[in-house]
Amino acid sequence: MEERDRTGRTGQPQHRINQPSTARERANSVDPYGFQRSDDFDYEAHEQLMSEYLAVLTRRSIRWAKLLQGRRRVDRNLKVKRYVRKGVPNEHRPLVWMVCSGAQEQMDRNPGYYQSLLDTHHEPKLEESIRTDLHRTFPDNIYFRKSAEPCLQKALYNVLVAYGHHNKAVGYCQGMNFIAGYLILVSKDEETSFWLMEALLSRILPDYYTPAMLGLKADQEVLGELVRLKAPAVWRLMQDQGVMWTLVVSRWFICLFIDVLPVETVLRIWDCLFYEGSKILFRVALTLIRHHQQEIAEAQNLPDVCERFKRITRGAFVEDCHTFMQKIFQEPGSLSMATVSKLRESCRARIITDES
Repeated sequence: MEERDRTGRTGQPQHRINQPSTARERANSVDPYGFQRSDDFDYEAHEQLMSEYLAVLTRRSIRWAKLLQGRRRVDRNLKVKRYVRKGVPNEHRPLVWMVCSGAQEQMDRNPGYYQSLLDTHHEPKLEESIRTDLHRTFPDNIYFRKSAEPCLQKALYNVLVAYGHHNKAVGYCQGMNFIAGYLILVSKDEETSFWLMEALLSRILPDYYTPAMLGLKADQEVLGELVRLKAPAVWRLMQDQGVMWTLVVSRWFICLFIDVLPVETVLRIWDCLFYEGSKILFRVALTLIRHHQQEIAEAQNLPDVCERFKRITRGAFVEDCHTFMQKIFQEPGSLSMATVSKLRESCRARIITDES
C-alpha cells in the first residue's frame, strides 16, 4: 500500500524518526494513536485546529456520559444517531461500536469462542500469509514496531489468525491487517477487535473480502452510478478518459479510508459506519468528489485523473474532521438505503454477467 502521513498526504514511506524543531514539537512528534508525524507536519496549524476541536470533544464526552449513565447498552433512536454523527469520544468508542454493530451480542452468545480459535491448529498457509504482512502494517506507528513493549504485532497476528479460522471462505487477504490494526488501537483488546472485525466483514460489508470480492466490485460501480447522478461532470470525464472506478477508489473501500484520510477523520467515519452501515462509505466518497468536482473535471489524461483523486484526500478539508463529517450529510444530498440497494442489485447482476 502507498504510504501516507497522518494528515492524509501521500509521500515517501516515513520509517525514520522525525526531528521537530522545538521542544513542544518533539513532544508531539507522535500522534495520540502512535503514528509518527511526517517531516513537513504543520504543528502550528494542527495546534490551532485542535484547540477548537478539543472543546467540541469535551462537550461530546459530557453528553455521552449522561446518555450512557454507566450502562453497557446504546438505544437506536434519532438522538443516538445524532450523537454518533457528531462523534463518539475515545473512552466510549469500543462500547458504542460493539453494541451498535451487534458485535457485543455475538460475543455474549459465544463465550470462549475467540480463545478456542486461537487454541486450534493453525493452517500453515494462513499463518504464512498473515506473518508476511505483519511488518507492513503501520510501519510509522510506534506500537506496531518490534521494539515496542508490548508490541501490537502479536495482538494483530492473533486477531487475523482467529478470523481466518472463523471465516474459512475468506481466510486472510491484504487490507484486513489495516482494519484489524485500527480496531486494536481503538479497543485495546484482542477479543473486542475480533468481534468488531466479524461485524464489519460478515454483516456490514458482506462480500467485500470473499475471493470474488463481488460486494467490493459492486459498490465501486454503485459509486460510479451515484456520481453520474450527483456530479455528472466527473462522470463524463471518467467516461471520456476511459478510467475505471476501481483504479481510483478501490483503496477507499477496501481499507475503509485507512491511510487515505487522517486518523481522526477515519475514526469519525467508522463511528457512523458501525451505527448506520455501509451507506456511509458512499457519503464520504461522494463528498470528496462533489466538493472537488471542478478540479477533477479539469484533468487532461489518465495520470492526471489519478493524481487529482489522490490530491482530494489531503489538506484542510479532510483534516478538520468535525466540519468534514457535517459535510458528508449535506453535500451528497438525499441518499436512501433503498436507492443504494437497488443500485447494488443491478451492478452485481452486471458484474456477474460480464465475468461469466
